[in-house]
Amino acid sequence: MPQEDIKGITVKKDQNFSEWYSQVVQKADLADIRFGIQGFLVHKPWGFMIIKKIYEYLEKEVESQGHLPYLFPIAVKEADLKKEKEHAGFSPEVFWVESAGSKKMEERFALRPTGEAQIYPIYSLWFRSYNELPFRGYQSRISVYRNEMTTRPFLRGREFCFFETHDVFNTHAEAMAQIKDDLHTCEEVIGKKLKIPFEYFKRPDWDKFKGADATYTPDTLMPDGKRNQLASTHDLGTNFAKAYAIQVLGKDEKKHHVYQTCFGPGIWRSMAALIGIHGDDQGLVLPFAVAPIQIIIVPVTFADKKEATERILALGQKLETQLQQAGYRVKFDNGPDSPGAKYNHWELHGVPLRIELGPKEVEQQACSLVRRTERKRSQVALADAEKEVKRQADALDMDIEKKAYTYFKNNTRSADTLEDLKKVLQQHRGFVKIPYCSVQKSGEGCSDKLQQETEGAVVCGTLYPQEEKVKAGQHCVLCGQTAKHIVYVAKTY
Repeated sequence: MPQEDIKGITVKKDQNFSEWYSQVVQKADLADIRFGIQGFLVHKPWGFMIIKKIYEYLEKEVESQGHLPYLFPIAVKEADLKKEKEHAGFSPEVFWVESAGSKKMEERFALRPTGEAQIYPIYSLWFRSYNELPFRGYQSRISVYRNEMTTRPFLRGREFCFFETHDVFNTHAEAMAQIKDDLHTCEEVIGKKLKIPFEYFKRPDWDKFKGADATYTPDTLMPDGKRNQLASTHDLGTNFAKAYAIQVLGKDEKKHHVYQTCFGPGIWRSMAALIGIHGDDQGLVLPFAVAPIQIIIVPVTFADKKEATERILALGQKLETQLQQAGYRVKFDNGPDSPGAKYNHWELHGVPLRIELGPKEVEQQACSLVRRTERKRSQVALADAEKEVKRQADALDMDIEKKAYTYFKNNTRSADTLEDLKKVLQQHRGFVKIPYCSVQKSGEGCSDKLQQETEGAVVCGTLYPQEEKVKAGQHCVLCGQTAKHIVYVAKTY
């Protein structure tokens, strides 16, 4: 067992979140930050097993909607990247491959910053008729590359885990229905599996995806009060279809540009939220659905009690097999470390449930069960172990969910003046609802003023699908004009 595991987390989460987060990432074996190139992260087995579960749930959900998997190369042609003029704004963030060995390439290419510019030229070759649509495709377990100036594990990187859908429709109504389905995917995976609360926003026009008509995002709050954008889905209209010549022959025997959407749930961002929101001063706290090991069985043995030890070990192995056959991810930790060291190690790694087996438990044909969120022992007969595991797993998820949603609710406030807004952000951070002049381009000047006045707060957007109504007499807190919207404001990563 690594020495740093034994030491555990040395700072309080509510006193120094940044340092706490860094320690959990490293000590809970989520990632190794010593690769030596900024923004490129080594995903350790424990961390990647969690990420793998997130991928699995996303794949299952989008496939239930009719999405088909495919895999595109990592390379993007420079000419294709530049075709959609707004989208070409990714260029400053792009990594370019310009040579192979000592030989300069005839045509340089980019490492994929996102999928549109590589996928849509191929889409223009795939579809010819309206009756081939809708088409829903996705690629999973890939990486993208962006030259981020500031990097932090699972929040910002130059290479990061990616998942994307790219969908094609005959009508805009079909595209908007897909955006509702994307929201449902976020609710099912991020909300129900990961137990992460969020609000769903329509982004202001100046902060939408490059080349899109509109952008929608689920945003949560981290323990330091900053916004974490968990995913994004985009109404691309016909903009990319026109840029990449994606047309089909309609029922009227005329060619029409298709409507498109794309959806990118943030694998890394969800991981960061999982760590930050649910973790405590002992380390990770994992929802039952995504834990690589859901149940750890720890034998409590004594060197001078050989016969009892043999019975304990035999019972532990039997219980491990029984629970595995019941569908749980279980490990019987029969290693040389002391029971206390094992308790600390697996608590640090966020294992949801711990079963302890000692001489007393063997004698009584029982086991002691400890829930990660409560850390209290309860004894149950071995005959009832499966039933109790299910009950405790449900209780653990309820504990996690209640804590997360309480924090989220308690850190959403309102302000009607600039001074009140600044005060709330200084004292509490979190989301602040304010009356605002416009989320169209004409409101961008107030957004710039907001960032200056509040040292970096941004307009997250308006609630979607049901926007909050402005009350009579409310005015924009930045410019004083009659307010048209209620927007959410927050500091951000």
